[in-house]
Amino acid sequence: MGLKPLSIQKMEDRTDDIYEAVVVMSKRAKQVLDSRIMEKMMDAAIEDVEMGVYDQVVDENPEDYVESEKATTIAVNDFMDGKLEWGEPEVES
Repeated sequence: MGLKPLSIQKMEDRTDDIYEAVVVMSKRAKQVLDSRIMEKMMDAAIEDVEMGVYDQVVDENPEDYVESEKATTIAVNDFMDGKLEWGEPEVES
């Protein structure tokens, strides 16, 4: 499933700053990717846990590959559907 062209006007409905939108989407894509990596590492580590360290990525057989939706596609769709919330962090004085 590919990413469809985006309307800048629809993106501006979500935020006034296009750069802010790009940062929000990129951070969401990184969250999705990190989550997938952790799931794979945890699944592989269930059999072989040593001192709670999960630092090795297990090589997979190409025949067992299952294609999933790309992290950037998920992030853009979440942003455009209004599923993401963000704001500037509060600064303590």
